Amino acid sequence: MFHPQREWLNTLKPNFKILPLKDRLLCGIGALLGLALSSLISWWVLGDINAWYIAPMGASSVLLFAVPASPLAQPWNMVVGNTIAGIIGVTCAMYIPNLTEAFSVAVGLAIILMMSTDSLHPPSGAVAITAVLGGEAVHELGYHFIFYPVLLNSLLLLVIAIGFNRVLGKQYPQVAQVNQRSKDPTPTQKVTIQPQDIQEALGQQTELLDISEYDLQKIILKAQEKANARGLSQFKCQDIMSKDVMSLNENEDIHSALDKFKDMNLMSLPVVNAQQQLVGTLALYEVVEWFQRATDLRTTWQRQVKDIMVRQVVTVKPEQPIQDLVPYFVERSFNYIPVVENYHMVGIISRADMIAALNQQLNLVA
Repeated sequence: MFHPQREWLNTLKPNFKILPLKDRLLCGIGALLGLALSSLISWWVLGDINAWYIAPMGASSVLLFAVPASPLAQPWNMVVGNTIAGIIGVTCAMYIPNLTEAFSVAVGLAIILMMSTDSLHPPSGAVAITAVLGGEAVHELGYHFIFYPVLLNSLLLLVIAIGFNRVLGKQYPQVAQVNQRSKDPTPTQKVTIQPQDIQEALGQQTELLDISEYDLQKIILKAQEKANARGLSQFKCQDIMSKDVMSLNENEDIHSALDKFKDMNLMSLPVVNAQQQLVGTLALYEVVEWFQRATDLRTTWQRQVKDIMVRQVVTVKPEQPIQDLVPYFVERSFNYIPVVENYHMVGIISRADMIAALNQQLNLVA
Protein backbone atom coordinates (compact mmCIF):
# COMPACT_ATOMS: atom_id res chain seq x y z
CA MET A 1 0.00 0.00 0.00
CA PHE A 2 1.25 3.47 -0.91
CA HIS A 3 1.58 5.87 2.04
CA PRO A 4 2.03 9.47 0.84
CA GLN A 5 2.82 10.68 4.38
CA ARG A 6 5.65 8.16 4.71
CA GLU A 7 7.03 9.09 1.28
CA TRP A 8 6.99 12.76 2.27
CA LEU A 9 8.83 12.00 5.51
CA ASN A 10 11.45 10.01 3.60
CA THR A 11 12.27 13.09 1.53
CA LEU A 12 13.30 14.83 4.76
CA LYS A 13 15.70 12.08 5.81
CA PRO A 14 19.37 12.24 4.77
CA ASN A 15 20.83 9.64 2.44
CA PHE A 16 23.00 8.43 5.30
CA LYS A 17 24.37 4.98 6.03
CA ILE A 18 23.03 3.45 9.26
CA LEU A 19 25.87 1.61 10.98
CA PRO A 20 25.43 -1.82 12.62
CA LEU A 21 24.40 -1.79 16.29
CA LYS A 22 27.92 -2.69 17.45
CA ASP A 23 29.45 0.30 15.66
CA ARG A 24 26.75 2.63 16.97
CA LEU A 25 27.42 1.47 20.51
CA LEU A 26 31.17 1.99 20.04
CA CYS A 27 30.59 5.55 18.80
CA GLY A 28 28.50 6.28 21.88
CA ILE A 29 31.03 4.67 24.22
CA GLY A 30 33.82 6.67 22.59
CA ALA A 31 31.97 9.94 23.13
CA LEU A 32 31.19 8.96 26.73
CA LEU A 33 34.83 8.17 27.50
CA GLY A 34 36.13 11.20 25.63
CA LEU A 35 33.86 13.69 27.37
CA ALA A 36 34.24 12.09 30.79
CA LEU A 37 38.04 11.88 30.70
CA SER A 38 38.62 15.30 29.13
CA SER A 39 36.15 16.84 31.58
CA LEU A 40 37.82 15.27 34.62
CA ILE A 41 41.29 16.30 33.45
CA SER A 42 40.09 19.86 32.75
CA TRP A 43 38.50 20.06 36.20
CA TRP A 44 41.71 18.77 37.78
CA VAL A 45 43.87 21.27 35.86
CA LEU A 46 41.62 24.32 36.26
CA GLY A 47 40.48 23.63 39.80
CA ASP A 48 37.94 26.17 41.04
CA ILE A 49 37.38 27.96 37.71
CA ASN A 50 33.63 27.82 37.08
CA ALA A 51 33.92 27.58 33.29
CA TRP A 52 36.04 24.42 33.38
CA TYR A 53 34.10 22.72 30.56
CA ILE A 54 31.97 24.07 27.73
CA ALA A 55 28.91 22.57 26.05
CA PRO A 56 30.22 22.76 22.43
CA MET A 57 32.55 19.84 23.25
CA GLY A 58 29.44 17.63 23.16
CA ALA A 59 28.87 18.58 19.53
CA SER A 60 32.57 18.06 18.74
CA SER A 61 32.41 14.57 20.23
CA VAL A 62 29.67 13.66 17.74
CA LEU A 63 32.05 14.42 14.88
CA LEU A 64 35.22 12.97 16.42
CA PHE A 65 33.69 9.66 17.49
CA ALA A 66 30.76 9.12 15.10
CA VAL A 67 32.10 10.51 11.81
CA PRO A 68 35.92 10.80 12.22
CA ALA A 69 36.36 10.60 8.43
CA SER A 70 34.50 13.90 7.95
CA PRO A 71 36.69 16.84 6.85
CA LEU A 72 34.89 18.86 9.55
CA ALA A 73 36.19 16.50 12.27
CA GLN A 74 39.91 16.75 11.51
CA PRO A 75 42.35 18.12 14.14
CA TRP A 76 43.02 21.32 12.17
CA ASN A 77 39.31 22.08 12.08
CA MET A 78 38.83 21.27 15.75
CA VAL A 79 41.71 23.35 17.09
CA VAL A 80 41.84 26.25 14.63
CA GLY A 81 38.06 26.51 14.27
CA ASN A 82 37.48 26.66 18.03
CA THR A 83 40.34 29.14 18.48
CA ILE A 84 38.99 31.49 15.82
CA ALA A 85 35.48 31.26 17.24
CA GLY A 86 36.78 31.89 20.76
CA ILE A 87 38.72 35.00 19.74
CA ILE A 88 35.81 36.48 17.80
CA GLY A 89 33.27 35.56 20.50
CA VAL A 90 35.27 37.20 23.31
CA THR A 91 35.91 40.31 21.19
CA CYS A 92 32.22 40.69 20.33
CA ALA A 93 31.23 40.20 23.98
CA MET A 94 33.59 43.01 24.97
CA TYR A 95 32.63 45.59 22.37
CA ILE A 96 29.00 44.92 21.40
CA PRO A 97 26.64 45.64 24.35
CA ASN A 98 23.53 44.03 22.85
CA LEU A 99 23.79 40.26 23.40
CA THR A 100 21.69 39.29 20.37
CA GLU A 101 23.80 41.45 18.08
CA ALA A 102 27.01 40.23 19.72
CA PHE A 103 26.50 36.49 19.28
CA SER A 104 24.97 36.93 15.82
CA VAL A 105 27.97 38.90 14.59
CA ALA A 106 30.35 36.47 16.34
CA VAL A 107 28.92 33.40 14.65
CA GLY A 108 28.74 35.08 11.24
CA LEU A 109 32.35 36.27 11.36
CA ALA A 110 33.53 32.91 12.73
CA ILE A 111 31.97 31.09 9.77
CA ILE A 112 33.62 33.44 7.27
CA LEU A 113 37.06 33.13 8.86
CA MET A 114 36.81 29.36 9.37
CA MET A 115 35.88 28.84 5.71
CA SER A 116 38.71 31.19 4.69
CA THR A 117 41.25 29.15 6.69
CA ASP A 118 39.80 25.73 5.71
CA SER A 119 39.01 25.09 9.38
CA LEU A 120 35.21 24.85 9.36
CA HIS A 121 34.04 23.04 12.50
CA PRO A 122 30.26 23.34 13.21
CA PRO A 123 30.56 23.18 17.03
CA SER A 124 32.79 26.26 16.85
CA GLY A 125 29.65 28.30 16.22
CA ALA A 126 28.51 27.27 19.70
CA VAL A 127 31.93 28.28 21.08
CA ALA A 128 31.38 31.81 19.76
CA ILE A 129 27.91 31.93 21.36
CA THR A 130 29.27 30.58 24.67
CA ALA A 131 31.84 33.39 24.76
CA VAL A 132 28.98 35.89 24.55
CA LEU A 133 26.25 34.19 26.62
CA GLY A 134 28.45 32.26 29.06
CA GLY A 135 27.77 34.66 31.91
CA GLU A 136 30.11 36.32 34.37
CA ALA A 137 32.34 33.25 34.80
CA VAL A 138 33.22 33.37 31.11
CA HIS A 139 33.36 37.15 30.77
CA GLU A 140 35.79 37.44 33.70
CA LEU A 141 38.25 35.20 31.87
CA GLY A 142 38.45 37.56 28.89
CA TYR A 143 40.83 36.28 26.23
CA HIS A 144 42.03 33.61 28.66
CA PHE A 145 38.77 31.86 27.73
CA ILE A 146 40.46 30.90 24.45
CA PHE A 147 43.25 29.00 26.23
CA TYR A 148 41.13 27.55 29.02
CA PRO A 149 38.69 26.02 28.77
CA VAL A 150 38.39 26.19 24.93
CA LEU A 151 41.85 24.99 23.81
CA LEU A 152 42.35 22.78 26.87
CA ASN A 153 39.01 21.01 26.31
CA SER A 154 39.62 20.75 22.56
CA LEU A 155 43.12 19.26 22.80
CA LEU A 156 42.17 16.77 25.52
CA LEU A 157 39.10 15.55 23.61
CA LEU A 158 41.15 15.38 20.40
CA VAL A 159 43.92 13.25 21.95
CA ILE A 160 41.37 10.82 23.40
CA ALA A 161 39.57 10.62 20.03
CA ILE A 162 42.82 9.84 18.20
CA GLY A 163 43.64 7.06 20.65
CA PHE A 164 40.13 5.59 20.67
CA ASN A 165 39.79 5.57 16.87
CA ARG A 166 43.23 4.02 16.43
CA VAL A 167 42.31 1.23 18.89
CA LEU A 168 39.24 0.51 16.74
CA GLY A 169 41.43 0.40 13.62
CA LYS A 170 40.09 3.65 12.15
CA GLN A 171 42.49 6.01 10.38
CA TYR A 172 42.25 9.27 12.30
CA PRO A 173 43.38 11.87 11.40
CA GLN A 174 42.70 11.09 7.76
CA VAL A 175 45.64 10.48 5.41
CA ALA A 176 45.88 13.24 2.84
CA GLN A 177 46.41 11.21 -0.35
CA VAL A 178 45.93 7.72 -1.78
CA ASN A 179 49.41 7.31 -3.19
CA GLN A 180 51.90 7.45 -0.32
CA ARG A 181 54.92 6.51 -2.43
CA SER A 182 54.71 9.21 -5.09
CA LYS A 183 52.93 12.44 -6.01
CA ASP A 184 51.89 10.77 -9.24
CA PRO A 185 48.48 9.07 -9.51
CA THR A 186 48.45 5.48 -8.28
CA PRO A 187 48.70 2.69 -10.88
CA THR A 188 44.93 2.16 -10.76
CA GLN A 189 44.21 5.88 -11.12
CA LYS A 190 46.46 6.16 -14.17
CA VAL A 191 44.10 3.94 -16.17
CA THR A 192 40.80 5.00 -14.54
CA ILE A 193 39.70 8.09 -12.63
CA GLN A 194 42.54 10.40 -11.59
CA PRO A 195 42.57 12.90 -8.68
CA GLN A 196 42.59 15.76 -11.19
CA ASP A 197 39.28 14.51 -12.63
CA ILE A 198 37.71 14.58 -9.18
CA GLN A 199 39.19 18.01 -8.41
CA GLU A 200 37.69 19.44 -11.59
CA ALA A 201 34.28 17.89 -10.81
CA LEU A 202 34.37 19.26 -7.26
CA GLY A 203 35.41 22.67 -8.58
CA GLN A 204 32.08 22.87 -10.40
CA GLN A 205 30.13 22.30 -7.17
CA THR A 206 28.57 25.42 -5.71
CA GLU A 207 28.06 23.97 -2.21
CA LEU A 208 30.42 22.53 0.38
CA LEU A 209 30.39 18.71 0.55
CA ASP A 210 30.99 16.99 3.89
CA ILE A 211 33.38 14.40 2.43
CA SER A 212 37.08 14.61 1.77
CA GLU A 213 38.49 14.39 -1.73
CA TYR A 214 40.54 11.39 -0.56
CA ASP A 215 37.46 9.46 0.65
CA LEU A 216 35.61 10.36 -2.53
CA GLN A 217 38.46 8.87 -4.58
CA LYS A 218 38.36 5.64 -2.57
CA ILE A 219 34.57 5.30 -2.95
CA ILE A 220 34.66 5.93 -6.70
CA LEU A 221 37.53 3.49 -7.29
CA LYS A 222 35.86 0.83 -5.13
CA ALA A 223 32.59 1.25 -7.02
CA GLN A 224 34.44 0.98 -10.32
CA GLU A 225 36.16 -2.23 -9.16
CA LYS A 226 32.78 -3.78 -8.32
CA ALA A 227 31.31 -2.67 -11.65
CA ASN A 228 34.25 -4.15 -13.56
CA ALA A 229 34.03 -7.39 -11.58
CA ARG A 230 30.44 -7.96 -12.73
CA GLY A 231 31.66 -8.30 -16.31
CA LEU A 232 34.45 -10.77 -15.56
CA SER A 233 34.54 -14.48 -14.88
CA GLN A 234 35.82 -14.39 -11.32
CA PHE A 235 38.55 -16.65 -10.01
CA LYS A 236 38.59 -17.41 -6.31
CA CYS A 237 41.73 -17.29 -4.21
CA GLN A 238 41.74 -21.07 -3.85
CA ASP A 239 41.85 -21.40 -7.65
CA ILE A 240 45.17 -19.62 -8.11
CA MET A 241 46.98 -19.95 -4.76
CA SER A 242 50.19 -21.93 -4.31
CA LYS A 243 49.72 -24.66 -1.71
CA ASP A 244 53.34 -25.76 -1.33
CA VAL A 245 54.47 -22.75 0.67
CA MET A 246 57.90 -21.98 2.07
CA SER A 247 57.58 -20.34 5.49
CA LEU A 248 59.62 -19.42 8.56
CA ASN A 249 59.02 -20.61 12.11
CA GLU A 250 58.68 -17.86 14.70
CA ASN A 251 61.35 -19.52 16.90
CA GLU A 252 63.80 -19.87 14.03
CA ASP A 253 67.18 -18.19 14.27
CA ILE A 254 67.50 -15.04 12.15
CA HIS A 255 70.69 -16.34 10.51
CA SER A 256 68.79 -19.45 9.42
CA ALA A 257 66.03 -17.25 8.02
CA LEU A 258 68.58 -15.36 5.91
CA ASP A 259 69.77 -18.66 4.41
CA LYS A 260 66.20 -19.43 3.32
CA PHE A 261 65.87 -16.02 1.70
CA LYS A 262 69.06 -16.66 -0.28
CA ASP A 263 68.08 -20.20 -1.28
CA MET A 264 64.59 -19.23 -2.44
CA ASN A 265 65.51 -15.81 -3.86
CA LEU A 266 62.48 -14.27 -2.14
CA MET A 267 61.94 -10.78 -0.72
CA SER A 268 59.60 -11.81 2.13
CA LEU A 269 58.22 -14.93 3.78
CA PRO A 270 55.24 -15.76 6.01
CA VAL A 271 55.92 -16.78 9.63
CA VAL A 272 54.06 -19.61 11.41
CA ASN A 273 54.07 -21.02 14.94
CA ALA A 274 54.43 -24.64 16.08
CA GLN A 275 50.76 -25.28 15.24
CA GLN A 276 51.32 -23.99 11.68
CA GLN A 277 49.16 -20.94 12.38
CA LEU A 278 50.11 -17.72 10.61
CA VAL A 279 51.55 -15.28 13.17
CA GLY A 280 53.44 -12.74 11.07
CA THR A 281 55.57 -11.95 8.05
CA LEU A 282 59.25 -11.15 7.62
CA ALA A 283 60.82 -9.17 4.78
CA LEU A 284 64.42 -9.46 3.65
CA TYR A 285 65.04 -5.76 4.27
CA GLU A 286 64.06 -6.27 7.93
CA VAL A 287 66.73 -8.95 8.25
CA VAL A 288 69.27 -6.61 6.62
CA GLU A 289 68.32 -3.83 9.05
CA TRP A 290 68.81 -6.27 11.94
CA PHE A 291 72.34 -7.05 10.78
CA GLN A 292 73.08 -3.33 10.45
CA ARG A 293 72.18 -2.69 14.08
CA ALA A 294 73.64 -5.97 15.41
CA THR A 295 76.32 -4.07 17.36
CA ASP A 296 73.70 -1.99 19.17
CA LEU A 297 73.46 -3.29 22.75
CA ARG A 298 69.76 -2.39 22.85
CA THR A 299 68.98 -5.04 20.21
CA THR A 300 71.21 -7.88 21.42
CA TRP A 301 68.15 -9.72 22.73
CA GLN A 302 66.77 -10.06 19.19
CA ARG A 303 67.82 -13.54 18.06
CA GLN A 304 64.70 -15.18 16.67
CA VAL A 305 62.37 -14.42 13.78
CA LYS A 306 59.54 -13.49 16.17
CA ASP A 307 61.67 -10.67 17.59
CA ILE A 308 61.77 -8.71 14.33
CA MET A 309 58.78 -9.95 12.31
CA VAL A 310 55.69 -7.86 11.53
CA ARG A 311 52.70 -9.30 13.38
CA GLN A 312 49.93 -7.52 11.50
CA VAL A 313 49.37 -9.44 8.27
CA VAL A 314 46.80 -8.91 5.52
CA THR A 315 45.18 -12.27 4.74
CA VAL A 316 42.37 -13.56 2.52
CA LYS A 317 40.07 -16.58 2.64
CA PRO A 318 40.02 -19.36 0.01
CA GLU A 319 36.50 -18.42 -1.16
CA GLN A 320 37.28 -14.74 -1.74
CA PRO A 321 37.32 -13.45 -5.36
CA ILE A 322 40.76 -12.40 -6.52
CA GLN A 323 39.46 -8.91 -7.33
CA ASP A 324 39.66 -8.21 -3.59
CA LEU A 325 43.45 -8.55 -3.81
CA VAL A 326 44.07 -6.06 -6.62
CA PRO A 327 44.40 -2.93 -4.41
CA TYR A 328 47.06 -4.61 -2.26
CA PHE A 329 49.22 -5.66 -5.23
CA VAL A 330 48.68 -2.48 -7.24
CA GLU A 331 48.41 0.32 -4.69
CA ARG A 332 50.55 -1.09 -1.87
CA SER A 333 53.08 -3.19 -3.83
CA PHE A 334 52.56 -6.44 -1.91
CA ASN A 335 54.75 -9.38 -2.99
CA TYR A 336 52.27 -11.98 -1.78
CA ILE A 337 49.17 -12.41 0.37
CA PRO A 338 48.63 -15.48 2.62
CA VAL A 339 45.42 -17.49 2.24
CA VAL A 340 44.14 -18.49 5.68
CA GLU A 341 41.42 -20.91 6.77
CA ASN A 342 40.63 -21.63 10.43
CA TYR A 343 43.74 -19.63 11.43
CA HIS A 344 45.99 -21.97 9.39
CA MET A 345 47.81 -20.87 6.26
CA VAL A 346 46.65 -23.05 3.37
CA GLY A 347 48.47 -21.20 0.59
CA ILE A 348 49.77 -17.90 -0.73
CA ILE A 349 48.99 -15.80 -3.77
CA SER A 350 51.95 -14.02 -5.33
CA ARG A 351 52.03 -11.08 -7.68
CA ALA A 352 52.88 -13.49 -10.50
CA ASP A 353 49.76 -15.57 -9.70
CA MET A 354 47.64 -12.43 -9.96
CA ILE A 355 49.18 -11.33 -13.26
CA ALA A 356 48.54 -14.76 -14.79
CA ALA A 357 44.92 -14.85 -13.57
CA LEU A 358 44.12 -11.31 -14.69
CA ASN A 359 45.72 -11.97 -18.07
CA GLN A 360 43.45 -15.00 -18.45
CA GLN A 361 40.43 -12.88 -17.60
CA LEU A 362 41.44 -10.33 -20.24
CA ASN A 363 41.69 -13.11 -22.81
CA LEU A 364 38.19 -14.31 -21.86
CA VAL A 365 36.80 -10.80 -22.34
CA ALA A 366 38.56 -10.39 -25.67
